[in-house]
Amino acid sequence: MKGSAAPAVALTGNGDREFEFSDQDFDRIRRLIYQRAGISLSEAKRDMVYSRLARRLRVLGMRRFSEYLQMLQEEGGDDEWEAFTNALTTNLTSFFREAHHFPILAEHVLKNARRPSTIWCCASSTGEEPYSIAMTVVEAFGSFTPPVNIVATDIDTQVLNRAEAGVYPMERLDKLGSERVRRFFLKGSGARDGHAKVRPELQRLITFRRINLLDADWFIRGPLDVIFCRNVMIYFDKQTQAKILRRFAPLMHEEGLLFAGHSESLFHVSDVFQLLGRTVYRLTGAQSAARGRGDDE
Repeated sequence: MKGSAAPAVALTGNGDREFEFSDQDFDRIRRLIYQRAGISLSEAKRDMVYSRLARRLRVLGMRRFSEYLQMLQEEGGDDEWEAFTNALTTNLTSFFREAHHFPILAEHVLKNARRPSTIWCCASSTGEEPYSIAMTVVEAFGSFTPPVNIVATDIDTQVLNRAEAGVYPMERLDKLGSERVRRFFLKGSGARDGHAKVRPELQRLITFRRINLLDADWFIRGPLDVIFCRNVMIYFDKQTQAKILRRFAPLMHEEGLLFAGHSESLFHVSDVFQLLGRTVYRLTGAQSAARGRGDDE
């Protein structure tokens, strides 16, 4: 999970909010999104919550948040629950974000080139991260058919659709350099002028799927050689973080790597993961040995 800043809160002429939004409404929203997606919203997110969900009230012709929440809980179908979750998901990303991770990734997949590698990017957002992973492995092997499979997932269906389309404004590619842009993108013309589309050879390396990390079954099968879970844990409380991180371990190859975000620490699961350096982790010795034996923990 990684979007743009929330717009200013809509106000009426007398300075009141456009929609009735009480403390009880905010608390109710916090409970629902925590139950639904594990996202822990602080008091500081009140205006963000208002401005993003206000769009749903306008679409539905409602005047009160309480009315919307009652509808959501009593008769909201999958589509509205999805819209609710999408609205409260923050998606901030860029190509080769936290660039120090990608040489480590390249070295790791080359070291294990004797067998196909599987990489899970579990917060793909609008696609910049999984496409950066794909570019890295193509460059490492010097081929558009490397022995690597990439699964890219997110809870937000809207950003997943954009990721799968693989179309970006040219300014988003500025930091890639002209050689990478030439090799991995097709420049648009006409209605697509000012945009570029990821080449199909690169797209074929990635499978995009929706996954909620709170789901009972992720339908991800190991062993995974690499998990990218960067800038995701910051949205969860410690209990939820630990639960998710411990579920990663049985899926990982004994020599697998877990990449975390720059502000994230896995010290609270130090019995499972050990730090290699600069937010790169591997299984602890005991966990790695268990994976090697094929233990199911």
